[in-house]
Amino acid sequence: MRLPLPALLALTTAAFITVLTEALPAGVLPALSHDLGVGESAAGQTVTIYAIGTALAAIPLTAATAGWRRKRLLLAGVAGFAVANTVTAVSGDYALTMVARFVAGVAAGVVWALLAGYARRLAPERLQGKAIAIVMAGIPLALSLGVPAGTFLGGAVGWRASFGVMSVLAVVLLGWIAVAVPDFPGQTGGGRIPLRRTLAVPGVAPILVVTLVFVLAHTILYTYIATFLERAGVGASVDLVLLIFGIASMVSIWVVGAHIDRRLRVLTVAGTVLVGVAAAILGVFSGDAPLVYLAVALWGLGWGGVPTLLQTAAGQAGGDAADTAQAMLVTLWNAAMAGGGVAGGLLLDHFGAGAFPVAALVLLLPVLAVVLGAREHGFAGHARYGRS
Repeated sequence: MRLPLPALLALTTAAFITVLTEALPAGVLPALSHDLGVGESAAGQTVTIYAIGTALAAIPLTAATAGWRRKRLLLAGVAGFAVANTVTAVSGDYALTMVARFVAGVAAGVVWALLAGYARRLAPERLQGKAIAIVMAGIPLALSLGVPAGTFLGGAVGWRASFGVMSVLAVVLLGWIAVAVPDFPGQTGGGRIPLRRTLAVPGVAPILVVTLVFVLAHTILYTYIATFLERAGVGASVDLVLLIFGIASMVSIWVVGAHIDRRLRVLTVAGTVLVGVAAAILGVFSGDAPLVYLAVALWGLGWGGVPTLLQTAAGQAGGDAADTAQAMLVTLWNAAMAGGGVAGGLLLDHFGAGAFPVAALVLLLPVLAVVLGAREHGFAGHARYGRS
């Protein structure tokens, strides 16, 4: 049995829209803050409020919609992006923009909780890892193509046009899903999500800790990357930096997709170390453009495969509680993004942009320690797919 590529690529596009909606403010932050009449740290909270919406939505919505047909739920999530991005594109009011971003985050909570499980159900067991990697490729695609393109478009004709294009893309995706993606039933006899029982499963807690801290480290730096580069004297190169980051992320997810079934633990350690090295270079050589580009490439190589690695690890460790583990991972991922937006704003206001890579590096030390310590449960040497 071959992989159903039209359906998987529709899910890839859903991941692409989710990440692009989330990350685009980082590429247009100065213009966004100017048009909305707020400071850059306040404008950075458009990422925070999005993450809060996702974090608040993932677990309760997973429980409330457990019995829904999967296709119906996916269509509802993508429709939420179309509406929220349209409002963001036309809003001139900071409060209304924040409401729209919160709604977009809720839509993301729905979509993220679906994607990995949907990919598994579309693929035969022996190809489930590859199916998840294909869907998760939407993340580096958004970073390598979407954010730089959105940043360029925002600089050329205004940031509002970038959000308008995303709305159009979401509408197109609705038709694609309706035609190409098979439907699946929801869970029967849903009941309450057993959070405590899931946390007690060996390996789940370390994966969630790594998710929380790793994403926090990444978000502190990524959300304010335009501000960091501008104050380091290479602000004119934001679109190029984001392009380098995204291309390196694509390479990363290709490597992860090829080797995750045999080397999950090694890949996770390598990703952590690469991002740490990148943060160290940015902290010391932020004014040297070639070294900044090198650091960003290493950052992308380390980070690109992380979503696939963590979702795969959670799925394999969770066993029968894998769906709940995924919902918890999505919640903590976005709680970390919210925390990163807030922490980055505080760092910017009190210590300046130079504090971003230092904070990221400090946070990555316990991440590496937990990954190394969870060798038997959580981050084992290989991935196992026991669920469909």
